[in-house]
Amino acid sequence: MDEKIESRKCSFRIAGPPKESLGELQKCTKFSKRQIQVMYRTFKQDCPSGLLQEETFRDIFMRFFPYGNVNQYAHYVFKTFNQNRNEAISFKDFLQWLSLLCHGSADEKLKWAFRLYDINNDGYITRKELSEILCAIYALIGRRTYPLIDERTLSDHCDRTFQKLDANRDGVVTFEEFMAICAQDEAIARSLAILDTVI
Repeated sequence: MDEKIESRKCSFRIAGPPKESLGELQKCTKFSKRQIQVMYRTFKQDCPSGLLQEETFRDIFMRFFPYGNVNQYAHYVFKTFNQNRNEAISFKDFLQWLSLLCHGSADEKLKWAFRLYDINNDGYITRKELSEILCAIYALIGRRTYPLIDERTLSDHCDRTFQKLDANRDGVVTFEEFMAICAQDEAIARSLAILDTVI
């Protein structure tokens, strides 16, 4: 009996296609085998099908931000995780994004932040897109901040940030502008990097 249990542990596999071994998941992330096992158990409790739907993703966010409105922000983050543009995220994809956000380099996190702010995925960030993400972040945590942030303060912050990012003043922020300005301005990089603002 003990041998059967031990062999089950050794052949740990992720349910649902494509099947990934624990070792393969460890190689493509920066998590230990133990961390992956713990996260997988939690993932399977929330997602018995082995796929994370947007509604469940939003529910998970609500646990961390019970006093805010998580709907818009969770939607935007889900879109960045869901690169295949299907209805759900596999455990492997979820784990890889989580690994990047928790253990990625500053550049990797900023590349992800650019994808987040580029809502329509056209390779540019407009002032409207920047404003939408900042409003979503404010809805998520703003009412719990001190001092309280009002709409005027948020709009001013958005204007100042966009002016800094739009180096050539053409009304859009390219990936190159975004990365260059963030490399020069640590305060901007911190305020735009997701781990420093919300997670």
